Amino acid sequence: MIPLLGILVVFGAVILGFTLEGGDFAPLLKPAELVIIAGAAVGTMVTANPAALLRRTCVRVRRVFGRRRYTRDSWLKTLLMLYGLFDFARKNGMTKLEEATDTPTLNPVFKRYAGLVEDPEVLSFLCDTLRLSTLGVSPMAIESMLEEDIDIRRGELAAGSGSLVILADALPGLGIVAAVLGVIITMGSLTGQPSLIGQKVATALVGTFIGILSSYGLVAPVAAGLEKMDYEELQYYETLRAGLMAYVRGMPAAICVEYARRSIPTELRPDFEVVDKARRQGEKFRQIDH
Repeated sequence: MIPLLGILVVFGAVILGFTLEGGDFAPLLKPAELVIIAGAAVGTMVTANPAALLRRTCVRVRRVFGRRRYTRDSWLKTLLMLYGLFDFARKNGMTKLEEATDTPTLNPVFKRYAGLVEDPEVLSFLCDTLRLSTLGVSPMAIESMLEEDIDIRRGELAAGSGSLVILADALPGLGIVAAVLGVIITMGSLTGQPSLIGQKVATALVGTFIGILSSYGLVAPVAAGLEKMDYEELQYYETLRAGLMAYVRGMPAAICVEYARRSIPTELRPDFEVVDKARRQGEKFRQIDH
């Protein structure tokens, strides 16, 4: 919601300023200019990016305007989920852990935090790593795999925001293309009335205006928002990695969670006392259930 508000402020300020200066909106309402710039922009994106990346980028751009995915509450739930998993593994052994990772949606630890179960990539990251631990793979090898996994994700995420950066860089140039076409039309009308020539020049300049405003007022801010969202997602996986690595090295569940907690960005990191209290409260509820 906040990114959408920011974009509305940008366009509102431009329109208000233009109105206060006594500007006429008639030259701005030229569909031909929009067709040239928007069509060329779409063609640029299609040419520069594979279809899978375009689809993934469109989905992620919609998320930029949605709710923030990672909040203090979601981080706390993640830490409690990790503690429940690691505690379950220590108490029930490798066989039960392997069964739980084979059917995570049926496992009570996962079901307690349904929001995480809905993300198949998170489930895969967790369960595949825990399966490796049941197979006796060394902690060093597991750490190497996790680092490679996160590096791949980093590259995929960067490709999406990078495609928008390329588009933002291209839009002013595409606006100039539209303006040049307008100038060409104007040059063919030099024998006409001065007022008509003035209108055509104004129309030509609209292309430059649209290209620059859409670049710096829309696409570039969205690309920056997408980069920040990508950072949060990567940090989420780094937190999971920290907890998992502490687990495969044989540390107690509570210590594993503390490793994970320290990997959370400070502005969203739950306090130690809050995590400890929530963890103990969860243990109390499990004992009552039993």
